[in-house]
Amino acid sequence: MPQDAFTLRYVIKELDKKLRGGKVSRINQPEKDELTLFIYTASGTVKLEICAHAQNCRINIGESDKHNQKAALSFCMLLRKHLQNAEVLSVTQPGFERIAAIKFDCAGDFERAERVLYCEIMGKYSNVILTENGKILGAMKIASLESGARRILFTGAMYELPAPQGKADPTDLGAIESAMCGSSGGADFIADKITGISYSTAVDIEAAFGGKASSQDVYRYVGGEFFSPCVTYRNGAPDDFKVCCFYGDKKSYPTLLEAQSAYYAYVCAKKAFDDKKRKLSAALRSAEKKCEKRLSIILSRLAECRDIEDVKLKGELITANIYAIERGAKALKAVNYYDENMPEITIALDDRLTPAQNAQKYYKRYAKLKRTVVALSGQKKETEEEKAYLESIHCALDSADDMRDFEEVETELASLGLIKEENAPKGRKKESPKAPFRKYLYMGFTIIAGRNNVQNERLTKSLKESDLWLHTQKYHSSHTAILTEGREVPEEVIKVAAEICAYYSEARSGSKVPVDYALKKYVKKPSGAKPGFVVYTNYKTAMAEPKKHEELAIKEL
Repeated sequence: MPQDAFTLRYVIKELDKKLRGGKVSRINQPEKDELTLFIYTASGTVKLEICAHAQNCRINIGESDKHNQKAALSFCMLLRKHLQNAEVLSVTQPGFERIAAIKFDCAGDFERAERVLYCEIMGKYSNVILTENGKILGAMKIASLESGARRILFTGAMYELPAPQGKADPTDLGAIESAMCGSSGGADFIADKITGISYSTAVDIEAAFGGKASSQDVYRYVGGEFFSPCVTYRNGAPDDFKVCCFYGDKKSYPTLLEAQSAYYAYVCAKKAFDDKKRKLSAALRSAEKKCEKRLSIILSRLAECRDIEDVKLKGELITANIYAIERGAKALKAVNYYDENMPEITIALDDRLTPAQNAQKYYKRYAKLKRTVVALSGQKKETEEEKAYLESIHCALDSADDMRDFEEVETELASLGLIKEENAPKGRKKESPKAPFRKYLYMGFTIIAGRNNVQNERLTKSLKESDLWLHTQKYHSSHTAILTEGREVPEEVIKVAAEICAYYSEARSGSKVPVDYALKKYVKKPSGAKPGFVVYTNYKTAMAEPKKHEELAIKEL
């Protein structure tokens, strides 16, 4: 949710304490609506993130090392010009607005000035604006009179705060009492009548006072009497960060900045994961549709050749009865002696051709159809193999758990020409570190599983002849292995490995999945086969229930 003024008030207080006296050492703009300011303070370098995105607008201390854009955007260049090496004088909240005003002391070679960076955290109206003496030097999002905007935000105009909404100031007890006179003190009423209080915060206020809050209660709450920073959880995942909360699952933090950073670290990681998966899935779906269309055309053309044997038969019957055909005849009635019932069939003839030429016409058509069938059969096999290969990549995407699962899938799709590799350096490429296999430990045996086709191939190649290799039967799945170290593998270990293999397969939603297992020495990759494709013999099959077995996983960084 967008941070309301109440929550932002405490964020700003903690930022002021943390950043005051620090110096701006670096300014980046990784996205068009995101800024990162690296500020050197007495306690070390702090990464200040300012986001004006409609859904995730915020100002917080960042932890991720997000890449910078190759070419700096104009607003980033403006900030570098005016704020590089500037000292942070204060971080304040104008009135009770959803705005953080960062005041800088900017000393240049020939001038010294105080500049203010206004970070407006207001949902779809979020913006970042740099001012000097009240005049706008530049803004992340420009708005002029012609655009019909609520405020004028272009260079040279005077900066003005957003127009008041006519709600009560929560820091003024008298104003709260007037606004709440005669009300029941419910969450809807508080959010509607009190400035800077979102519905989510109003629900917390309501819960703090047993379902009904008086004007005194609201005043006490806003004053910080119940300050207890936390991240709330829903279905086991972070759902929000709050100044305090009186219901549901939550995890407490010493400061609101820490709670906020933990929450947005999860949100940003999830967004990056979802965006990457969406991009790769879209490219893959496009390739699959083209493949399916090509296969449909091939099958349609093969269907047109289904009378090939009938064409050959007619040519042979004309040849066998050539003595009985008169020139200029339009049809031939002949006994089909290839059929045990010996029925009589009628064969169309071209009256402009001789009987021998009519026979040759059918033979030529038969030869053409035969060549077509041979060519199309090869194309059909190739297209079906390509379709199966794309489905195996889709399986890897569907079973992805984190960003590492996408690394080699992205390379694989780039090698097929389906996407362009991001940040690919020119000239000689530096090989990126390979993502580790999924690894588990059970009853003293190490179980490993691949994340995608490229990893599956690397995993299988790395095994010893005596290691046990597993794969779902007739389904795409991760290649899974039990590292035996020459030991006999108990049935219980095979069962667990089969469950992991079934979980990371396209049959994950099934209740019982057949999983084949064989010694590595019986697993081979055919020459020229796609990554991850193997054939195997001397195998056994276990029926497994798909299970992730996260409790057995060995975490690797």
